[in-house]
Amino acid sequence: MAVCGAPTAVPAARAAQSAQAAQAAGGRTHTVVTWGASAERQGAGPADRGYRLIVRTSVGGTDPRVRLSNAFGDHPVTFASAYAGLRKQGAELIRGSNRRLTFGGAASVTVPAGETVLSDPLPGRLAAGSDLAVSLYVTGARGPTTGHGMAMQTNYAAAGDHTAEEGAANWTDPTGSWYWLDAVSVETSAKTRAVVTLGDSITDGWASSTDRNRRWPDYLSQRLLAASGSTVKGVANEGISGNKVLADGAGESALNRLERDVLSQPGVGTVFLFEGINDIKAHSGVTVDDLIAGYRRIIDRVHAAGKCVVGATVMPFKGWYEYDTEGEAVRQGVNDWIRNSGAFDAVTDFDRITRNPYDQQRILPFFDGGDHLHPNDKGMQAMADAVDLSALRCAR
Repeated sequence: MAVCGAPTAVPAARAAQSAQAAQAAGGRTHTVVTWGASAERQGAGPADRGYRLIVRTSVGGTDPRVRLSNAFGDHPVTFASAYAGLRKQGAELIRGSNRRLTFGGAASVTVPAGETVLSDPLPGRLAAGSDLAVSLYVTGARGPTTGHGMAMQTNYAAAGDHTAEEGAANWTDPTGSWYWLDAVSVETSAKTRAVVTLGDSITDGWASSTDRNRRWPDYLSQRLLAASGSTVKGVANEGISGNKVLADGAGESALNRLERDVLSQPGVGTVFLFEGINDIKAHSGVTVDDLIAGYRRIIDRVHAAGKCVVGATVMPFKGWYEYDTEGEAVRQGVNDWIRNSGAFDAVTDFDRITRNPYDQQRILPFFDGGDHLHPNDKGMQAMADAVDLSALRCAR
């Protein structure tokens, strides 16, 4: 059921271009992404449903905006009501913090299939490290939905429109995914930039503690916020579990989603590329040269957009059920190229940091999340600690 008079979505890229134009005209602030999650195709959802989605901000700023996505829908979807507030605990919000979001001045918006929309700026300040709760009431949904399957964060759903409520009484259906919401941005100093982490399940946070924000990009965000000399403060986690560089499958490939998930985000100065293990262990015949060609295409596109790209070596996976010597040989060849080719603006050696010194094809037991592929919280923190923060400042 469509909402009468709901405006059609304005492409998100247009608003980002406006912010960039204002900066070029001499403005002292610009728009920077403070949270992101890669859009994926999800199964069909209820036609009328409320979602309370909890996200942790990175950089703080004013006038926050949310980006809603219908990228994988094949029908229009109407957001009949949308609010944003600060989470107290569970689905409960801090009293007085929940405020209505608007779209072109209207309280509802219809987003065509394949499109995204930005909310109007919400006056006020959003602090770094906040638990922001975005509440959406979706009507008329048909066919596949757009969301992010593995949030590692408990979110909440409800029957009916309870978006304006700050209490938790009606938000009784917990869910482990984010729906429709794929980015939050703020206005901040024109000197401030963000980094996007483009990756797979390790970046997505699998095997880290749910509801604790212990993915390695979360630890990286904490370091950046505490670093007085760094102008990089925003972090957008664009990992998808099972994602590949070259082939679609668990989400679109890194090559195919680069524009939507990474380059379209405002205020990004650097892309941190950490992918390849799923291409290698899939036994699809992917070679070292194949992966190098994929990496080069990503690097070229990132550089053409005026941004820097940091590459990370592929971590050990011996003991994982898909491990074999052929895949290990590809991993070693790929890592040699990442370290020594000079193609990246900088390199972080996650392989060296996480491998077992007594069996370098295995992850260090202290970092092993239990499946010999995904690191636990300690491993996630060690990865973030291995990143040279100065390498994230892009001079392009």
